[in-house]
Amino acid sequence: MTSIPGIQLRRAVAVALTGGAVLATGALATAPARAAAPERAPAAPVRAAAAPSIAAKGGFVMNNANGKALYTKAADTKRSTGSTTKIMTAKVVLAQPRLNLDAKVTIQMAYSDYIVSKNASSARLIVGDKVTVRQLLYGLMLPSGCDAAYALADTFGSGKTRAARVKSFIGKMNASAKSLGLKNTHFDSFDGIGKGKNYSTPRDLTKLASSAMKNSTFRTVVKTKKYTAKTRTKKGGTRTMAPWTNTNTLLGSYSGAIGVKTGSGQEAKYCLVFAATRKGKTVIGTVLASTSAAQRTKDATKLMNHGFGRI
Repeated sequence: MTSIPGIQLRRAVAVALTGGAVLATGALATAPARAAAPERAPAAPVRAAAAPSIAAKGGFVMNNANGKALYTKAADTKRSTGSTTKIMTAKVVLAQPRLNLDAKVTIQMAYSDYIVSKNASSARLIVGDKVTVRQLLYGLMLPSGCDAAYALADTFGSGKTRAARVKSFIGKMNASAKSLGLKNTHFDSFDGIGKGKNYSTPRDLTKLASSAMKNSTFRTVVKTKKYTAKTRTKKGGTRTMAPWTNTNTLLGSYSGAIGVKTGSGQEAKYCLVFAATRKGKTVIGTVLASTSAAQRTKDATKLMNHGFGRI
């Protein structure tokens, strides 16, 4: 059969065009086909650690370096604070101009009578003994001595009568709270045994403690597990007091714990202001109205672990 010239010409043109298209794309007829790169699955979002459950009615934890909140639970609800009030007592004393920590204070019968009448926690100070301000701070913060608190308020308040001096000292406590911007805090006592107007919040107490911890004497006192005071008796002799043991059991059970103060009471239940440092980072916080002394420690432990996981 003879071929038809027109058809042969069209075939030649088609082949030429096809070859040109292949060359234009830069592809070789012998090159294997490349599979498209598989799409990567999107990375799973990083989940923040779940906030722990605590028995305390209120709780707060923050990064002590910048004040960033790491946990909150009713953090701005006003509650009775118990002896965590004594953080402010110590702060006011340590803020006194020209403070002499070795100045001696004579223990008065009024301080002893107060302890008995209130059935309050005591440093077991002896009437007539001369005790230094430094020793009173240890008696205040370790065994939570309300007698030590009374002695400090009487010494560092202003006025001609003991009642006036105590009122003046409590005024200084409230003035300090105002200067720190603690809007949900008020004191009507030097030790937490108030008359219904002694309250704060987890957030405010944490801020107070953070401020107090800037003082080296305060830091030294609140991280001490046990302290033995040697006082001066009325006859000029030396009395070695029974050792004061810190009521904050975190100091012996939680790695890095550095303070701060326990509190309790019929209305306050069980409270704890706590702080710990690990790898150069410090978390500080508060639990208010927990169910027992053991539980407040467990609550604080949970919150510190959570805080270090987020800091």
